[in-house]
Amino acid sequence: MAATHSYMVELGTPAPDFTLPAVGGDTVSLGDVADAPALVVMFLSNHCPYVRRIEEGIGQVGAEYRDKGVATVAICSNDVVNYPDDSAEHLAEQAERAGFTFPYLVDETQEVARAYRAACTPDFFVYDAERRLAYRGEFDAARPGNDLPVDGASLRAALDAVLAGKPVPEPHTPSLGCGIKWKPGNSPDEQ
Repeated sequence: MAATHSYMVELGTPAPDFTLPAVGGDTVSLGDVADAPALVVMFLSNHCPYVRRIEEGIGQVGAEYRDKGVATVAICSNDVVNYPDDSAEHLAEQAERAGFTFPYLVDETQEVARAYRAACTPDFFVYDAERRLAYRGEFDAARPGNDLPVDGASLRAALDAVLAGKPVPEPHTPSLGCGIKWKPGNSPDEQ
């Protein structure tokens, strides 16, 4: 299992716009969360063991910070032809299993993943109230094969800083996971 790290996009980068269908039928866009004091955009998948290891923790942190006004969206950009476990039906099962209370969006064209420079699942991006990138990196130190707690410590610290109007102290530890499953010609490395 070859793991991929986050690209570590430059802090201060504006959140790219998106309008994507959600598992369950709604459509969600960046404008729908304009009033939130912070936004978490995460790239996930159903089949990746790195995501599976922390998915319940993601659900818990999403619910906890929703109560603090934080908007969260999960996006799956994987090629579902070659990775059918990441189809909308299976994403809905994952959302139920993991307790996701936030929209789970499907990026079929993979344009949103490219715009955000997502590299892996999971990949986390936190934006401040002005939708400028304040954090990119890991959820916490839990990985397949280690016994570290799934507590969302890195993401929680980032959100707490953003909600307090403070910069997130660096260094940010890159996320680690399965590479985005790009359709032929869509990988940023092929652009």
